[in-house]
Amino acid sequence: MTHEACSSHKSILYTLRDFGLTKKLESPKEMLLFLTIDILSTEYRNQTSASEFFLLGLTDDPELQVILFGLFLSMYIITVLGNLLIILAVSFDSHLHTPMYFFLSNLSFTDICLISSTVPRMLLNIQKQNKAISYTDCLTQLYFVIFLGGMENFLLAAMAYDRYAAICHPLRYTVIMNPSICSLLTLFSLFISMIDALIHSLLVLKLSFCKVMDIPHFFCELDHVIKLSCSDTLINNIVIYLAVCIFGGLSFGGIILSYVQIVSSILRKPSMRGSYKVFSTCGSHLSVVSLFYGTLFGVYISSAVTDSPRKTAVASLLYTVVPQMLNPFIYSLRNKDMKEALRKISCGIM
Repeated sequence: MTHEACSSHKSILYTLRDFGLTKKLESPKEMLLFLTIDILSTEYRNQTSASEFFLLGLTDDPELQVILFGLFLSMYIITVLGNLLIILAVSFDSHLHTPMYFFLSNLSFTDICLISSTVPRMLLNIQKQNKAISYTDCLTQLYFVIFLGGMENFLLAAMAYDRYAAICHPLRYTVIMNPSICSLLTLFSLFISMIDALIHSLLVLKLSFCKVMDIPHFFCELDHVIKLSCSDTLINNIVIYLAVCIFGGLSFGGIILSYVQIVSSILRKPSMRGSYKVFSTCGSHLSVVSLFYGTLFGVYISSAVTDSPRKTAVASLLYTVVPQMLNPFIYSLRNKDMKEALRKISCGIM
């Protein structure tokens, strides 16, 4: 028997031992059968041995990584501090205890959590020069990104409904947007977002992965993780499509419908000055909505027109980092009540 044949025979014996079998191979047919078992078991081990992924980030250039570390650290600090100020202003100023600012404080908290689910891990990887992330950590990060992104989506829709009620039904506004309704809308957003994220995470948990575990991104993004799988991902893709169409479509459609009603109501007002004053209360929300959904559409278009995963990762910054950083500036610069509340906080600190 040749050396290659002996090696193959030993490999099959090891495979048999793994399966709890010790039968001697006596015929070519048995040899072929157990050789097939050996190949399948090796393939199975390769597919299910995913213990960690590797986040390739935005660049491999060490000098650029130092610049990115400083840039993202600054953006993270600005985002957390800016949104914390919004939450403090709404909490301590009794003039801001209204439905609009209730939703705004929840949005600010969601923004802090969303950016905290991605950026600190990226900063840690750059600082340690280690791109590895464990399978559990990756799945956890994926869950929170989906959950918090969905939460932001629903909160923006709730804020649009609040503006619709305030402008189109001013006399019944306090009845329509009472504290119980506001709390129910927030809890509904929380519950639906959690269920959506859980479904996607459980479907990913059932997938098997190949040897190549490189994610060309700075966080575990659902689409990139699914592309690494050796399993059939048809169900995953169908669920993603349905979730985007149902949850994203309903929220965005609700926002559009709310503003169509608001514009119609404003056009019926005889005083243009009064109309401008009413519509100005929607300016900040419209800016945030445009930023959030505009960046999402930008990422979708960039992924459709470019084959470079790194360029798609750069585009993803637009909806995972940039809106969360700019939201406090939009609401504080365009809103007199918020500016006054922030001024009181700053005077109190001084």
